[in-house]
This record gives sequence, structure tokens and C-alpha cells, in this order.
Amino acid sequence: MEFVADFHIHSKYSRATSRDMEIPALARWAKLKGVDLLGTGDFTHHLWLQELKKYLQPQGKSGLFSYQSTQFILSAEISSIFSQDGKSYRVHNILLAPSFEIVDEINKMFSSYGNIASDGRPILGMSCKKIAEEVFRISQDVMLIPAHIWTPWFSVFGSSSGFNSLEDAYGEYTGKITALETGLSSDPAMNWMISKLDKYSLVSNSDSHSPSRIGREANVFNCQLDYWEIKKVLEQKDPNKFLYTVEFFPEEGKYHYDGHRNCNLRWHPKETKSHNGRCSVCGRAVTRGVLARVEELADRPEGFIPSGAIGYKSLVPLDEIIAETKGVKKGAKQVVNEYMNLVNSFGSEFNLLVKMSQREIDSSLPEKVAVGIRKVREKKLQILPGYDGEYGTIKIFGQEEEKPEKQQLTLF
Repeated sequence: MEFVADFHIHSKYSRATSRDMEIPALARWAKLKGVDLLGTGDFTHHLWLQELKKYLQPQGKSGLFSYQSTQFILSAEISSIFSQDGKSYRVHNILLAPSFEIVDEINKMFSSYGNIASDGRPILGMSCKKIAEEVFRISQDVMLIPAHIWTPWFSVFGSSSGFNSLEDAYGEYTGKITALETGLSSDPAMNWMISKLDKYSLVSNSDSHSPSRIGREANVFNCQLDYWEIKKVLEQKDPNKFLYTVEFFPEEGKYHYDGHRNCNLRWHPKETKSHNGRCSVCGRAVTRGVLARVEELADRPEGFIPSGAIGYKSLVPLDEIIAETKGVKKGAKQVVNEYMNLVNSFGSEFNLLVKMSQREIDSSLPEKVAVGIRKVREKKLQILPGYDGEYGTIKIFGQEEEKPEKQQLTLF
């Protein structure tokens, strides 16, 4: 069966997350978004784990769980801050597990290395290699996925905190890595520039901190809804069963370009090089973004497509498209109302943005929303890239189209 999976989110017990990140709300938004399988996030936090055990029902021997027809997979993110070979590193890793029994063992192990009750995403002084060693000692069924692998401050390849190779980080456990998460500021095409990554499946997840953001990046499979089947598909990088990923335009991510947020300075890596990496406003080193780091490690030209690559689709969230047609912010009441009208009428946001034909969209949706979806599909956009923690901005309509639609953009 074909399904959409978002493995990486956070609960209300993580820093800077919505209080609405609870199982009932997540299940409701999963249906609106069109996400069939959702990571629980934060299984290391004792209070969240209690809620997971309360709400989620095991689905036979599938290694998955359900709440009101939404499927869940037990997941967590671990923040590691550690020293190795005289250098400090900060790396995030995602763990997926098929049972509460395994989760309990993992949490017992982690609690001996630090305070896992302090936050939904605990900070531990464990190296990547040590995490892999301890987790796989507990169970070979656990999936290990390096998180948002290019983020400057907290990732395995981060320009400010990471390694130059997976082997340097994970040692003899490198071969046990299930997949790599590209993160919001990179897409598969950027990762294809590095040949050493070819053997790994590249997954995309929302890393959502609020229910309305789940599914903004996701993975589309055509296989059995089963933990071990999904693990096998990812490990074997099976293009017949792992169909494609759903991506942000990477320029919209918070760390695509180089720059200094406090100085309002946004640079392409070429500009950074011409200034010797120093901010022209304050004189300090700029934060090097994902594009610069990818180019630094790349051994292939931009545009190279390796054999066996899993495809992807770049999307702009539906509420952003609606907001631009109305000339208001995406959180405005009229945007929320229009969004709910559309997804409730046409099944889900994923169905609208990906599954429906353009002919169906043109004949069924408000005119300017239909035009916006077509422009996104054709990648006819104006994008100001994100940098140093600031999201990029996407403009769908040009100056000649800037005026918001005057007609009523609702279905009812």
C-alpha cells in the first residue's frame, strides 16, 4: 500500500514547542495533512512516554501503533555534545523503535549518561559511536538516522560542529545507519553531489514543533505498513517501495545561505569567500550555511543524479499559497478558514498539492489558489534564501500578480 510517513516531530515537552503537540491533536492534523504514519517524537521523556502508552494501541506484530486510525512509530531525537580527538562536536540523531519494551531499555540506558527528564530532546555527553554501541546492544531492530545532517550547529556534517565523514562519527557502526535525514535546508539533489552518501536512503521529515507543521517534509512508500518492512526498504534503498520524498524548497530553510542574522547579512557562499568569511558589518565570522558546507565536501558537480537515486517533489505548504493569494499572513483567520474548507473538501493537503491533477485543481479550486499550486509545481518562484536561523521567503506571484484576489476564495 502507498502511504506518507513523517518520522521526526517533537512533543509539548520539548523546548519551543506548541502545547498542542498532543496525540489527539497530532492524529487530527495528520488526517488534514495526509500523513498516514507519524513519529511520536520524544519517547525518552517520561511524561510523554506515559501519554504514548495511554493513547497508542499496538497494531499486532507490526511494530507500529495507532490512535483513531492514524498510525504512529515510536521515535526520539538525541542531542549529543561531546569531545573526540581533542575537538568538540554537537550532533543530533533520530532513533526509531518497534516496542515500548525496547524504548524502556533505551531510556534506562540513557538515564545513566544524563538527565533525560529535562527536555523532550535530551542533551547527553555521548558520542555518536557510543550511542550506536549502546542502542544496538539493546536491540538490532532499532533504526538510527542522523538528523538534519547539514544544520550548522547540531548535525553530523554541520559547518560549526560536525565531522567530514560518517566513519569519523560512527566508526564501526557506520554500516548500521538506516538512513540520513536531509533537513529543511537541503534536498536530495544537494546530497547527490557527495558520492559517499549514495548507498544511503535520504529521508525528509518535518521536525515539527506545532501540529500544523507536520508533513511539511515527508516520505512516500509503497510497501506494507510494518516497522521491519520499512526498515528493510530504507536499508536496501528500494526504489520500488520507497517512492519519493516531499521537500521544502531548500532555500526556504533556516540555514541555506551564509550570513549574520543580527547584521541582516545574507550571502551566497561565493560572496562569503570574497570577504574571507568575515561579516562586512561587524567583522566577525559569518555562520556558514548548508549550501557552503555541501559544496565543501562535494566531489560531484551540481545537477549530478546518481544511479538508483530516490526522487523527490518540492512543495510550498498550502496555507502559504492561500496567504499570498489573500495578501495576509498565513496565520490569519481567513487563511485558516480557507485551508480547512479546501482540505476537508478534497481529502487532505497532500492530496491537493501532490495527487490531484492540475486539470482537477483548475476546475475545482479558487482560481488564484489553482494558479499558485501550478507555479509551485513548475518551480516558477521567487525565493530569498534563509540564513543564520532565519527562514527564507518564497514569493509565488510576480509584481503583475501581487494584488490579492478580490473575489471570495471559499468553496461555500
